Amino acid sequence: MSIQPTEELILAALGTVMEPELHQDLVTLNMVRDIQINGGQVGVTIMLTTPACPLKGKIENDVRQAIMQVPGVEKVNVKLDADVTADDRIFGQLQLPIKNIIAIASGKGGVGKTTVAVNLAISLAQMGAKVGILDADIYGPNVPQMLGVTHMPPPTNQKLNPARVYGIQVMSMGFMLKPDQAALWRGPMLHSAIRQMFTDVNWEPVDYMIVDMPPGTGDAQLSLAQSVPLTGGVVVSTPQDVALSDARRGLTAFKQLNVPVLGIIENMAYFIAPDTGNRYEIFGYGGAERAAQELGVPFLGRLPLDQRVREGGDMGKPIVAIAPDSETAQAFRELAQRLAAQVSMLRMPSAPELKII
Repeated sequence: MSIQPTEELILAALGTVMEPELHQDLVTLNMVRDIQINGGQVGVTIMLTTPACPLKGKIENDVRQAIMQVPGVEKVNVKLDADVTADDRIFGQLQLPIKNIIAIASGKGGVGKTTVAVNLAISLAQMGAKVGILDADIYGPNVPQMLGVTHMPPPTNQKLNPARVYGIQVMSMGFMLKPDQAALWRGPMLHSAIRQMFTDVNWEPVDYMIVDMPPGTGDAQLSLAQSVPLTGGVVVSTPQDVALSDARRGLTAFKQLNVPVLGIIENMAYFIAPDTGNRYEIFGYGGAERAAQELGVPFLGRLPLDQRVREGGDMGKPIVAIAPDSETAQAFRELAQRLAAQVSMLRMPSAPELKII
């Protein structure tokens, strides 16, 4: 008489499979769903904490191998789904269908912060996440230009509707200002404008709201932190040794605002000459990574200096959308995966606390 696998045996086997980044087993993390047994054939759904999980292939393979060890199992079908963990403060305070708000900041201007924010947002959407981007750079709202959108749809029920492009929802003060108009705002006006871009907009459900911050530290950063619960912050820097002081300022601002640091990104880390293939480290190399190590925060990775990134930004065609197979687009996708992983770890109740320097 052949041995028949049972749900209890399958769960016991899956209790030995560890989530590589959360360091707990899949059963404890409540990631196992919908076990189906038909003779020697077993089907199971694994609910990931993000569709951008960088180790989904390993998880799927580990699940299949574990179940195949159960007596009587002949074939295993593993389905991967995702349910992004949510920062409950956002709905609790604002009643918005947004699960996580991630601020992208920099210690100074000119480091490619907006370019990084735009390409990260699209990368997350390409991997299946529901994504919005909010341009909180009130003084220089460049997100619309980089995405190639000039206006929003008509309002509905006295609320604004975000623009939609490349699979993401977009809101920016740039939609409401004339091309050469300056926003000379401080204090209460700035605070009100940033909050209204969240609360007076018909956002559809969002897993990750990417917020492009103004460079440096000042009223806008303070207003954002006071207006909405920030899940975490990311600092974009360049490779020079001075990046350490710039990154420290950005990280210190997050600390003072009680915002967890999700990591540092090193932009313009190197240049690959298209004619020779030679690699040049024009701005030095590794400053942001050394800053991350010294400050004890995650280093999310580095991005090359690529002419197509600049050209795509000027034309409203981000590189992850127009050249998805390029090395630079792949680097953005890997950064997006690491960022999503950091958010998942932060949201797990038993996960180690991310440092706020």
